[in-house]
Amino acid sequence: MKLQKIDKEEYRKKMNLLLVSLVGSLALFAIVFGRILIELFGSAGSVTGEATGNFHLNVLGVILSVALNAFIASRVKGHNYFKEALYVWNLKQIHNQIYRKLKRIQPKAEQGDREALSILYFYYTTQKQVYDLDNNTLTIKTVQKSLDNIVELSEKWSIELDIETFSKDLVAKF
Repeated sequence: MKLQKIDKEEYRKKMNLLLVSLVGSLALFAIVFGRILIELFGSAGSVTGEATGNFHLNVLGVILSVALNAFIASRVKGHNYFKEALYVWNLKQIHNQIYRKLKRIQPKAEQGDREALSILYFYYTTQKQVYDLDNNTLTIKTVQKSLDNIVELSEKWSIELDIETFSKDLVAKF
C-alpha cells in the first residue's frame, strides 16, 4: 500500500465541513421526514400536556434520515473532494483489523517474522500519520516509541522494511 501525503490544514478544513454537513443533514432530514410521516399517519388530536403518540413516526424519520445520508455518502465518496477523508477512513479500517490481531502479530515480529514486522511497520507509521492529522497529540509519543521498537527489531534481524510491501492480505495470515 502506498502512503499518501496529506496537507493537514486542507484535511481538517474538509473534515470539519464534512462533519458539519453530515450532522446538519441528519437533523434536517430527520425533522422533515418526521413531519411528513406525522402529517400522513399521525394522530390528529392531542391533549395539552399529553404525549401525541407520534414518537414511533419521529424515530422512523430519524431512521430514514440515516438511510438517506448513507445513500448520499455512498454516491459521493468517490468524488475527488473526499479523497483525503476516504484515505484516512480506509487506514482506520485497516488499523482496526490489525489491532484485533496485534496479540498474534507482535510475538511473531519479535521472533523476526518478515511479514509481522512489515505489518507493524505499516501499522505504526500510518497510525502516526492519522494521529497527526487528527491532532491526537496525547498518544503520538507512544506510537513513535512502538515504531522505533519495530525499526530496532528489523535491524536486529537484518530485515529491510518498506511501507509499500504491506498488503491487507498479510493481516489475514495471522
